[in-house]
Amino acid sequence: MAKRERVVRMSVEQPLWRALTAYRVLTMLYAVGLFVLTRDMFERPWVAVAFLAVMSVWTLATLPKVAGAAGCTRPFLVADLTLALTGILLTPLADVDAQTFDGSTLPTIWTAGSVLAYAIKGGWRWAAFASSLVAVANIVERGDPSRDTLHNVLLVWVASIAIGYVVEVARASERTLARALEIEAATRERERLARDIHDSVLQVLAMVQRRGSALGGEAAELGRMAGEQEVALRTLVAGGLTRTSRVSEDESQGAVVREVEEPDEDGAPTDLRTLLAPFAGSRVTFSEPGAPVLLPPAAARELAAAVRAALDNVRRHVGEDAPAWILVEDWPDEVIVTVRDDGPGIPEGRLAQAEGEGRMGVALSIRGRLRELGGTADVVSVPGQGTEVELKVPRGKAGR
Repeated sequence: MAKRERVVRMSVEQPLWRALTAYRVLTMLYAVGLFVLTRDMFERPWVAVAFLAVMSVWTLATLPKVAGAAGCTRPFLVADLTLALTGILLTPLADVDAQTFDGSTLPTIWTAGSVLAYAIKGGWRWAAFASSLVAVANIVERGDPSRDTLHNVLLVWVASIAIGYVVEVARASERTLARALEIEAATRERERLARDIHDSVLQVLAMVQRRGSALGGEAAELGRMAGEQEVALRTLVAGGLTRTSRVSEDESQGAVVREVEEPDEDGAPTDLRTLLAPFAGSRVTFSEPGAPVLLPPAAARELAAAVRAALDNVRRHVGEDAPAWILVEDWPDEVIVTVRDDGPGIPEGRLAQAEGEGRMGVALSIRGRLRELGGTADVVSVPGQGTEVELKVPRGKAGR
């Protein structure tokens, strides 16, 4: 029984917010510790104490704000940057010699956290705006800026813009990946539906067409109508596989939310032999290793469905009474199931032609199933010597 699973893929920028949170706390402690060590150098230490107290309370109180993009609003960014600029401009008031000697400002490197918040939230343009204001404040605070001051200002400006640009590229890549995953999921679902249709409805319509043509009369008319519906349904299935889907994403959070159907694979491994044994009969010979061939339930079901599709092809193209053989090989790294018949074989290029005409039996019911399991399906046919379909499923990939 299938179950619905809500898949939430976190934004790639979330680790940057966590790093920024830690950075703000550590640089706050650094600014306070630096003042304690150099407090004798301040002519008005009470100014520094007052500012550092406000900065510390603000930093700790606003930690949830920098935990993600949702909390980091524009008013918070403006207030945070204003506090950093105020600390820079208050430095000469607390330390009269600050403009003479090229020392640290009151917030020191805590200011860079405000600029980085702009970069992560809004990209390189916001980062350029914030870092430019910090540069102007540092130049005004120094009065006559030295080479080291200009070097530090330029470093913050370039680094913040680079980080903002990287964030924008990461967001674009995330949207592209999400779109590709959504398209892949939709395509896989359509292929599954197409296989189910091929295994049931199309097979019945084909049988009605053959039997109706053989009986003649009104049955022949029913067979003709069934044949028309078979062609229409094949065209619909083939056309549906070329469609794409849109991505559903939350731009504000940078997260992508998708709902997908997943088979319930919580059960114990299934013995493949129990699923293939019902195929055995007077015309089908079944050979197995004599020991359980264990696979995940979904993988075992898909492999059995591919074997059923191969046997359907034998009955359809070779004959209702045509003999067939099923051989199961259980190896440490893979499981191999071979379906063989002694019919006339498949002419060269016939499979490609059938796929082009919308007859997707081998392409979807057999190869499509094995591809989803991470395996392969090889069809070997020699005119006049029958056809052999070899299905290989690697154990490591089948368990995913």
